[in-house]
Amino acid sequence: MPTTKVAITLDEEILEEVDRLVKEKKYPNRSKAIQEAIQFRLERWHKTRMIEEAKKFDIEEEQTIAEEGLVAENETWPEY
Repeated sequence: MPTTKVAITLDEEILEEVDRLVKEKKYPNRSKAIQEAIQFRLERWHKTRMIEEAKKFDIEEEQTIAEEGLVAENETWPEY
C-alpha cells in the first residue's frame, strides 16, 4: 500500500513509550509503531460501529424476512 508522510503532534509521554517500543525492537521504527496503533484503533472502531448497527436489527423481523425468502426460493426451483 502506498504511504504518505504526515506531521503529527504527540504528547511527550506517548512518544517516549513509542521510542521505548522501538528501542526494545518491538517495532522497526516510530512510523511503523504509530501506523499499527492507528490501524488497530480503526479496526476496533469499525467493529464497534458494526456491533452498534447490528443491535438495531429486529431479530423477529429479520427471521420472518429470511423465512419468506426461503419459501419464495423453494417455490421457484423446478422439481427434478
